[in-house]
Amino acid sequence: QVQFVESGGGLQQPGGSLRLSCVASDRISNIYVMSWYRQAPGNRRELVAHITSGGSTYYSDSVKGRFTISGDIAKNSVYLQMSSLKPEDTAVYYCNMGDVAYYTGRQAGAEVYWGQGIQGTVAS
Repeated sequence: QVQFVESGGGLQQPGGSLRLSCVASDRISNIYVMSWYRQAPGNRRELVAHITSGGSTYYSDSVKGRFTISGDIAKNSVYLQMSSLKPEDTAVYYCNMGDVAYYTGRQAGAEVYWGQGIQGTVAS
């Protein structure tokens, strides 16, 4: 069972920054995409950003221009630099790593791994 070491969450004031880290405890092969999701109380889990093995990135409209995802597929590590934080960024943040089948939406045989989640709170 793959475990992830997640760090960097906590409490930050509006306008401040947080940097989330997620590193797999064991080597995972065939990872194609690494992502960050978040879930606020009462809301569905939503995709925040992802990065592929080719370096392509995606950001949700709500974080575009404020958050930056980076990572190393070979080292199974992914990071999320969050700047210009807003109270609505408050959520539990989950890292996620998946293979190409997962990325393309093929359910059969897809491999995906989730972190346990880390709290990020933005408040005065």
